[in-house]
Amino acid sequence: MNRVVITGIGALTAIGNSVPEYLEGLRNGRSGAGPITQFDAEQFKTQFACEVKDWDPTTRVDKREARRQDRYTLMALYSTDEAMRMAGLVDEEGNVLPSAVNPDRAGCIWASGIGGLRSLEEQIEIFDAGNGTPRYNPFMIPRMIANMGAGHVSMRYNLRGPSYATVSACASAGHAMAAAADDIRLGRADVMITGGSEGVITKVAIGGFNSMKALSTRNDDPATASRPYDADRDGFVLGEGAGAFVLESLEHAQARGATIIAEVAGYAASSDAYHISAPHPDGAGAKMAMLNAMEYAGVTPAEVDYINTHGTSTPLGDTAELKAIQLAFGEDAYQLNISSTKSMTGHLLGAAAAIEAVACVLAIQHNFVPPTINHFTDDPDIDPRLKLTFNEAVERPVDVALSNTFGFGGHNSATIFRRFKA
Repeated sequence: MNRVVITGIGALTAIGNSVPEYLEGLRNGRSGAGPITQFDAEQFKTQFACEVKDWDPTTRVDKREARRQDRYTLMALYSTDEAMRMAGLVDEEGNVLPSAVNPDRAGCIWASGIGGLRSLEEQIEIFDAGNGTPRYNPFMIPRMIANMGAGHVSMRYNLRGPSYATVSACASAGHAMAAAADDIRLGRADVMITGGSEGVITKVAIGGFNSMKALSTRNDDPATASRPYDADRDGFVLGEGAGAFVLESLEHAQARGATIIAEVAGYAASSDAYHISAPHPDGAGAKMAMLNAMEYAGVTPAEVDYINTHGTSTPLGDTAELKAIQLAFGEDAYQLNISSTKSMTGHLLGAAAAIEAVACVLAIQHNFVPPTINHFTDDPDIDPRLKLTFNEAVERPVDVALSNTFGFGGHNSATIFRRFKA
């Protein structure tokens, strides 16, 4: 089977609108949380989020097209533009180089956990404010459905190979990357764009997650509200943005002289089969995902240097995941570094796996572990021997990194990235 390598990455987050900015934010442990500016949140229990800041999508997306697309689709196009340029697959105008890509053997599998919720909400509000005549924007449905990220990326770059969306809540992008890698590994494609985007800092999303008591309500101190593994954590902070990858077969990348950033070594999925939103208390499904990903990658627990955890800052989820890590890694769990970058970016829902995978690749490239910020009080239920990389980044060699993402419905994804060696 073909080896799968990474030749381009893209990032759009609350702590940086490009890969270099994101890297700088991770290194410095910057919080992206602040008061919500996209609507008046005064009446909501949670009034803050991790919003993308100072972002103009029209710097990379045609202005006319931008007016027709939902925020999550614009984020997909914006981040994939950066990844494609890094991979050297496009010209200065962002158009695919025919000599570099066979469109029949290239595709896009893109994730979004919720899709165009913003567009749906806006159209319902317009209808309610009118005279009852059902007049909806003709672009409402194409803007709303969750496959349009993949659709527009495929159209942008004329990719005629596999193209579809994955929707599995917060594990969506992990499953998208695994499916895209499989298409290359099994010889169905030479090049795949993959990742995920989410843009649902909206009244419906905040209100809905508030009703589940899933969000932090630390309105007096948003910057420190996302505090994974802290004894006083009270829920996650909603984030937005996108993470993008260009995957290629090793043979294809080498034939065109591409710079290889890292290798997708292995991946696995599992299910808790337990509850619609709560994790399995012993982390049974998460443990199996990690064990199977390591077996697929051919790496031992002792070879893993860093785990970017799901780590959402919820009371049940954080401890369950750490139990799963201890079960999967045994004594080796105490030798590796663990961190949750959601403490900085917030929780990007269906895009979480993508942007956290970018963090793993940057850790390998730059030999550092990004921190879990906002740690103030030790949780007595967490084993103090675990290296949770609190508050400050750690400089260390990272040859193998594991990314965990777990979604409502009990969906689990684990992906292993490795430093490329010819």
